[in-house]
Amino acid sequence: MINVLADENMPYVTELFGDFSNIVFKGGRDITAQDLVNVDVLLVRSITQVNEALLSQANKLKFVGSATIGTDHIDKTFLNNEGIEWSSAPGCNAIAVAQYVLSALINISVGQQFELKDKTVAIVGAGNIGKQLSRVCNALSINHFFCDPFVQATGADGDYRSMDEVLEADIISLHVPITTTGEHPTYELFDAARLAQLKTDAILINSCRGDVVNNDALKEHIENNPKFTAVIDVWQHEPVINHDLLRVVQIATPHIAGYSLEGKARGTFMLYQKWCQLSNQVVEKSLDSLMPLTNVNSVTLQTDINLNDIKQLVRICYDIRDDDDLIRHFGKSAKGFDNLRKQYKVRRELSALTVNARSDKDVALLAELGFSSFKV
Repeated sequence: MINVLADENMPYVTELFGDFSNIVFKGGRDITAQDLVNVDVLLVRSITQVNEALLSQANKLKFVGSATIGTDHIDKTFLNNEGIEWSSAPGCNAIAVAQYVLSALINISVGQQFELKDKTVAIVGAGNIGKQLSRVCNALSINHFFCDPFVQATGADGDYRSMDEVLEADIISLHVPITTTGEHPTYELFDAARLAQLKTDAILINSCRGDVVNNDALKEHIENNPKFTAVIDVWQHEPVINHDLLRVVQIATPHIAGYSLEGKARGTFMLYQKWCQLSNQVVEKSLDSLMPLTNVNSVTLQTDINLNDIKQLVRICYDIRDDDDLIRHFGKSAKGFDNLRKQYKVRRELSALTVNARSDKDVALLAELGFSSFKV
């Protein structure tokens, strides 16, 4: 048996690691160096800084797994020098974040009475999430393009454009890591100067890293441009957030864009797979076997699908307005913000809902959006 220390908010650790491990759970912000004594495997999320100080007493540590896309909270150089294997979970919540953006856009389009197909979306960052969002845009015939100089330089397929063209887009969705050096740093990528270049009625969505947008500048920009719309899931200085910004954004959420049950389970499962590979164990569990049924798991359409049907189906699975209401009532303090994440509801991805459609064309459309779909 090995000893595992895991963030208490990571799902399915017991189900996946329990057969061969002694598991201790602890809050991610509360893990200390002393906790790592005699620990073989450390499983964390982005709120735990894994560095030399934290691992100063880790006498047996063989593997650090982070159930996250980003790795800026992990001192990879230190781990490599110490011979400690590590892994993250790239793409684990790409579907969840893309569906978060979809829910946001559906609610904004309804409230502001416009059709998404009449807008141009700039997807800043063409990684797993950006590509998943592009798939959603294609399904709904939404004009969109990427801005990602690093991916563009590889010759990847897709419509890649400059930041100057991003500034002219109707909707801008951010999906980049946080970087402070190099030719294209993303730290405060959208500062006061860049915000001032946007359309006065633009929509800005940040669900990647809080420091990609200067929060003080964004607050000032919204106050000076009442038609400007912001959707903010990630905040500078979390879990302490800017209350003035919270007051003026259209939609606010407590860093939960990727918090679908499938996304979180997928992250843990990827770390389980990696540990099995490192320890020469057979992968005996499956991700599908972990997922529970939902209360509403099947819908049958009586007519050919239309956009209003899609909006209603998305809201059955996830309505972003619920999370906006929660943060405004309970997430203003640091403790409240963290508690909303710790106690987050069970949110399912669109695949948890089976939609029985009337035509092959509708089945294909629904599948591209992420639903499970069959022809009746």
